[in-house]
Amino acid sequence: MIAQVIVDIAAKQTDRIFEYHVPDELADIEIGSRVYVPFGPRKLQGFVVGLTDSSEYKGELKDLLLVVDEMPPLTKELVQLSDDLSKDIFSYRISILKAMLPSVMRANYHKILQPADEQAANLPIFQGDPLDLNQAMDPKLAGQVRKLLANKQAKVEYIIENRAKSKTENQYELLVDKDEYIKIYNTLRQNAVKQKQLLMDVIENFDQYPKRQKQLEQDAQVNGATLTNAVKRGWLKKNEVEVYRDPLKDESNFVAKKIELNLQQQDALSKISQSILQTENKTFLLEGITGSGKTEVYLHAIARTLDFGKTALMLVPEISLTPQMVSQVKARFGQEVAVLHSGLSEGERYDEWRKIRQGKTKVVVGARSAIFAPLTNIGLIIIDEEHESSYKQETEPRYHARDVAIWRSNFNHCPLVLGSATPSLASRARAQKNVYQLLTLTQRANKKQLPQVNLIDLKQVQFAGSQFDLSVGLVEAIRNRLEKREQVILMLNRRGFANFMLCRECGFVLKCPNCDLSLTMHKDSQSMQCHYCGYTTQIPYRCPNCQSSQIRFLGTGTQKVQEELLELIPNARILRMDVDTTRRKGSYKKILDSFANHEADILLGTQMIAKGLDFPNVTLVGVVNADTGLWVPDYNSSERTFELLTQVSGRAGRAEKTGEVLIQTYNPEHYAIKLAQTQDYEQFYRYEMRVRHMGNYPPYFYTVLISIASKNEQVAAKEAFKIRRQLQGNLNKDTIILGPTPSAISRLKNQYYYQILVKYKKEDNLNKLLHQIQDDAQGVKKYGLNIYIDKEPERIL
Repeated sequence: MIAQVIVDIAAKQTDRIFEYHVPDELADIEIGSRVYVPFGPRKLQGFVVGLTDSSEYKGELKDLLLVVDEMPPLTKELVQLSDDLSKDIFSYRISILKAMLPSVMRANYHKILQPADEQAANLPIFQGDPLDLNQAMDPKLAGQVRKLLANKQAKVEYIIENRAKSKTENQYELLVDKDEYIKIYNTLRQNAVKQKQLLMDVIENFDQYPKRQKQLEQDAQVNGATLTNAVKRGWLKKNEVEVYRDPLKDESNFVAKKIELNLQQQDALSKISQSILQTENKTFLLEGITGSGKTEVYLHAIARTLDFGKTALMLVPEISLTPQMVSQVKARFGQEVAVLHSGLSEGERYDEWRKIRQGKTKVVVGARSAIFAPLTNIGLIIIDEEHESSYKQETEPRYHARDVAIWRSNFNHCPLVLGSATPSLASRARAQKNVYQLLTLTQRANKKQLPQVNLIDLKQVQFAGSQFDLSVGLVEAIRNRLEKREQVILMLNRRGFANFMLCRECGFVLKCPNCDLSLTMHKDSQSMQCHYCGYTTQIPYRCPNCQSSQIRFLGTGTQKVQEELLELIPNARILRMDVDTTRRKGSYKKILDSFANHEADILLGTQMIAKGLDFPNVTLVGVVNADTGLWVPDYNSSERTFELLTQVSGRAGRAEKTGEVLIQTYNPEHYAIKLAQTQDYEQFYRYEMRVRHMGNYPPYFYTVLISIASKNEQVAAKEAFKIRRQLQGNLNKDTIILGPTPSAISRLKNQYYYQILVKYKKEDNLNKLLHQIQDDAQGVKKYGLNIYIDKEPERIL
């Protein structure tokens, strides 16, 4: 038998199938297996993507070395998906295969210097152990290594580290019958207190054994030494048993609510259920205003899917949404649920993934990468808040979860439900053309009205405090709600304390040394930070340019608003939710639980608080500045602004109490803000589609963004113009090529970026041409050039 293997090197030269002979002892190998293979002088990890009995290769095939897992980590569906996706998104196939697995299952490689003989092993350089060359950075040490290799006193070996480890616990089983334990108990000395406690637990709870060590220590009030002694005496036998880390253990107390669907929800559910039953690969766009009960439709549809003996996959856009969503799904479906998102520890993610692969769960809830969950027999796929840009992966491989979901829907012959109060223009246009089936929910599930939304024109108001962030009207509204013991959500989509430092003497602005950006002040950590590369330095108290003390920190972020609120309303209990406060594992859930338990009056945060949250006591939502994303140089900035304002407005008045929304803006006449005030999606859709049509932008055109990066700006520009000429000579005259131009942020992480935007309606040659550009990029890497191809980019900056 011959195994067709994709090896773990992401390069043009290796982006193909390599064939290996399968030894008899590995004859039970399957497609999707991880394997170790010889590759030149090295050993590499690879994935089996095919099995065959014949080969066109005329030489002698090398043998597979090892099959890593008992069960292939990738299903045949995912193997096929990797092949199709690599052709569509301009990523090497191995990059996609690795993205489908938890990070602990991705191989780490070590280059080891081994002594060639016993004499060499005694040399000081080895100190009794092989030398890890990845850590041998000292030039003097590198010289010694070269000398040893030249004299054949040492050799280089490659070791693959597999970090995927299962968790085990000690378990104790009984070795004799109950009467024998009673006899042993009666022979013990009076002062053998711990031993007596242990044996009494055995006698009284004989049928509950075997027991895990933690439980036994708690029940019998003994320690590890007592248990070790019991094993030596032959009373108990110790075994290691595998246990799963459980990220959902804190969700067990959530009580499922029995909610009856209204007529609109029932109609949507009926159409989705029919497609599940008839195994149709149909895509539904569930467009429902905020609070209309889209989640209940999802949960009922999942229940129908399980009733039909199938599995369900549900995506949510943010980790912050996952705790509340998971609580509801867990309450409804119990142990059938697994969760996948980056907020889990590596071990938890690995265990959740294994439970899915082994068929121990039927429902998966997760963020973007959960679209690769190794579920089989899928009967339903759901993408909540389908308009969210976070569903697009911005680094290799640059896939969009919605596109992958459509592929898996077709493969599994199951319906896909895209849900949103503000669908992306692309999805809404497809529904308009009946490519998707549109389902609408036009009323709130509790029959309450949408909250009253009022705009506050910051050009004409009086500010409370001295920071010019919070208007008197917004502060008074907050005080009023707090007096009624109601809660408030405040959003400002900008973290930190101040956006930049300015010297009033010489005009100097403190910038990141690696990026073309000003540093943001973070008062809690007393640092100036770059939000793109992570560079950090101390807050200056004099101008680094002219040494003047006349420096000011201008602009605002969530930290400054929190400080100002505490000055204006000293008794307010405020929780801040942004990237800075949610770095630790579990911090999202802790903040949201505290707010749900009314341990705080105000939840202040960035866009992560705008979606999916449901707090019945929130009656006021305030937007500190609606303009933060409005003038970003991107074609969809108005769409993003409308979506964000509509979504955050929907957090108010979701239960019995009436809600109110106050939006502060310097641009109250802008159509995105005016239409967000009335939450009129249909009118916004019509207006924005006209704007897109005039500008030749999606969804009227397809787009591809080619980015060229180099530490030398002239080198990047030269390569960009070369690529443009290549495109112009091979594409139709109707295809629009914009650029090359420097990116809006021209330098990031010490790399200068130039970009070319290709806009087209039908271009048969483009896919082949872009693959050629991708392959050519390997050749120019040695000159310090990097070329990235992004199909249908979410951002063009």
